[in-house]
Amino acid sequence: MLTAKTNLHLRWLSAVLACTAFCCAQAATVTARVAWEDGAGKVTHAHETENIVFWLTLVEGGVPASLPAKTSPRLRLVQKNKSFEPHVLVVPVGSLVEFPNRDPFFHNVFSLFEGKRFDLGLYEAGTTRDVRFDKPGVSYIFCNIHPEMSAVVIAVQTPYYATSDARGEITIRNVPAGRYTLRVWYEAALAETLNSMTREITVSEENLALGVLRLARTNVVQSHKNKYGRDYDPPAPDSPAYPHP
Repeated sequence: MLTAKTNLHLRWLSAVLACTAFCCAQAATVTARVAWEDGAGKVTHAHETENIVFWLTLVEGGVPASLPAKTSPRLRLVQKNKSFEPHVLVVPVGSLVEFPNRDPFFHNVFSLFEGKRFDLGLYEAGTTRDVRFDKPGVSYIFCNIHPEMSAVVIAVQTPYYATSDARGEITIRNVPAGRYTLRVWYEAALAETLNSMTREITVSEENLALGVLRLARTNVVQSHKNKYGRDYDPPAPDSPAYPHP
């Protein structure tokens, strides 16, 4: 015989399971694949298909407040072997990103271009500094000592984003049903090219496959100055920023 307390517990458990089932039913997986095309409009495999960024921004209205937002792990852009790892990092607006120095010499991370502007100054091996990316945008990251170092941080106002893998595949999971604006970013793309790829999509309770999205490769040569707006100086042999042989 069920007691009143047991009956109340069972009703509570049923409500939790029903809510969980509802949330799962309302969330879909959005997939796509990217491919490069040459000047003649033909698909080419001459370029890497990693680090193509997709994100979905909700068109006004449509997402139940009970659905959880995407949570981010600890975010780091590691300096190692005179490079940033990863090269492209997507973060929600408001995220704190750490910049640990794992090289045996000094670095000076800075960004004075689009997105978040900052200068972390000179800091030694084994130390770290951090930056909060408090507004949406694309931040181009460099080192004031090593001109070969570059990275990109993209801050987005949505939990629904993904970066393509080595096969050019993109997967955005747990997207609630609704209407979204799809935006794409890839390095060296012209602004008008990226704008032309922006479009509205509708996500239902079914998984959504967007198919193959063709990207136009540009011949833009990317170069940058140091944080003072000047060309980089050649490394000084006695500089503490470099290890001695």
